[in-house]
Amino acid sequence: MNYINELRDGEMISEVYLCKNKVVAKTKAGKSYYSMQLQDKTGMIDAKVWELTNAIAHFEPMDFIRVDAQVTSFNGSLQLNVKRVRVADTGEYDTADYMPCSQKNIDSMYEQLVAIINSVKDEYLHKLLSMFFIEDKEFADRFKKHSAAKSIHHGFIGGLLEHSLSVAKLCSYLADNYPVLKRDLLITAAICHDIGKIDELSEFPENDYTDEGQLVGHIVMGAMMISEKIAQIPGFPTVLANELKHCILAHHGELEYGSPKKPSLIEALALAHADNIDAKLQTFTEVLNANQDKAGWLGFNKMFESNIRFTE
Repeated sequence: MNYINELRDGEMISEVYLCKNKVVAKTKAGKSYYSMQLQDKTGMIDAKVWELTNAIAHFEPMDFIRVDAQVTSFNGSLQLNVKRVRVADTGEYDTADYMPCSQKNIDSMYEQLVAIINSVKDEYLHKLLSMFFIEDKEFADRFKKHSAAKSIHHGFIGGLLEHSLSVAKLCSYLADNYPVLKRDLLITAAICHDIGKIDELSEFPENDYTDEGQLVGHIVMGAMMISEKIAQIPGFPTVLANELKHCILAHHGELEYGSPKKPSLIEALALAHADNIDAKLQTFTEVLNANQDKAGWLGFNKMFESNIRFTE
């Protein structure tokens, strides 16, 4: 199979990909064309159908499609110039080839997460974590398989678990080195900070924003989920509940980044920075992995607002 991360500029391919989305657009001259994003387990690539001829059969987003295309380069990124396309026949593809998955062992990561949960000594916070990740088997199974994003970082099966575990480990390190931090509060917030993504994003192969996700967003959804669980725990301290919810609501750090609140607690500040560093390093890693065949500078990256390159 011609996996997306192995494509090379100039080659001609005939391959089946998952059509993640399809937009009918017009050129400046008023000519209609298709703009798509195609996916396999190694990533996504932009694709264009410039000539809507009889060789372009009808297809819809989320169809598996066979494309005959030329790999081209545009603004430093590869894309496909599609000449022919049709819906793929059953038997032409294996769905496992189209579901991006964490390179780390999911069961092992979950065991590490449970170990961190068991290190939380506060009885109320420990009970809250147990209700989500140990007692609720359906939730735990969804959490283990879910992505953490549509495309920016950890956008793969197991991505939500991988990201949450990494943030929890970073916060554990911070708590060990800055005694002012309340470890149990910080660790609980770290593990729970993105639980709203369970319902913000649909499951694979779609992995797109749900209606609730678009209207409410994972930050507020996560705080609501925590409130619902806390209401089931007798005697849960009101101050502790509000501190935890504040950490969730402030974990993007800035209002312009989607946080309803800016950090007012030192634990919220620590969580926001741990979340940001893991997201940024993973994003940078994914950019490097997608450009393994290149040397020198990789060009300007919008997220980092800088030209980037591999370390020599």
